[in-house]
Amino acid sequence: MKEGIHPKYGVSQVTCGCGNTFTTGGTRPELKIDICNECHPFYTGKLKYVDTAGRIEKFKSKFTAGYRSLKRGKAKPAAQAEAES
Repeated sequence: MKEGIHPKYGVSQVTCGCGNTFTTGGTRPELKIDICNECHPFYTGKLKYVDTAGRIEKFKSKFTAGYRSLKRGKAKPAAQAEAES
């Protein structure tokens, strides 16, 4: 390996948003993460949505409105609109 081009590898303190902390190896002395093995749904078996910006509601409202207008016949599907152009 070349000298002087690689970052220093050492012990890193990891802090999760849920409050869990642990140490691991890494190139940074401190890491802050959103989800760890103590709060991830895969490991806990509990379904939890992490939505801080309201993206889920925005998505639902956006596509629910589009679906309703398609049902009523007011709007055409994207594939059909492109075919007619």
